[in-house]
Amino acid sequence: MLMYDSAVSGNCYKVRLLCAQLGTPLERRELDVLDRSSRPELLGPLNPALRIPTVVLDDGRPLAESNAIMTYLAEGTRYLPEDRYERAQVLQWLFFEQYSHEPYIAVARMWAHFGIEVSDEQRAAKRARGEQALAAIERHLAECSFLVGGRYTIADIALYAYTHVAPEGGFALDPYPQIRDWLACVAAQPGHIPIDA
Repeated sequence: MLMYDSAVSGNCYKVRLLCAQLGTPLERRELDVLDRSSRPELLGPLNPALRIPTVVLDDGRPLAESNAIMTYLAEGTRYLPEDRYERAQVLQWLFFEQYSHEPYIAVARMWAHFGIEVSDEQRAAKRARGEQALAAIERHLAECSFLVGGRYTIADIALYAYTHVAPEGGFALDPYPQIRDWLACVAAQPGHIPIDA
């Protein structure tokens, strides 16, 4: 499988991590996250949104959006529950990650990583919404060790990707003991790789 990738992207990392844990060979082509000038040529026929990650499956079919890619790859494995309700819970967390978590925590990290100048108001707004997302995860983890069904799934991978590097965006994890324990549990899973692998 070929993946258009970025080493700094948590969305790309999710796919790399799952592939490592599944033992799925992955050919990577690095793209710049800021300079998108080559994307229409490279990704246009594969992904109309021109975003990464975009993969080309071994049979030549393209697939985009990190959580869709993970869901496809996890089908029939222990990382995606067969139970209908638990599958829906996994989807619930995948949607939460893309709507209520990634737009705040990942964007704040990107601003810091690339030295992007933003107003104090913009930074404060991202911080407030990111803290809300972390608080929601913390509340849920007070009841269980993993996000769904008491076991490690792609829901954990999706939220781990940007949560474990949240301090790079200015989010302290000290107030979130359940999250810190959960991060350690995810990092201890067989086949785990770091984001910079």
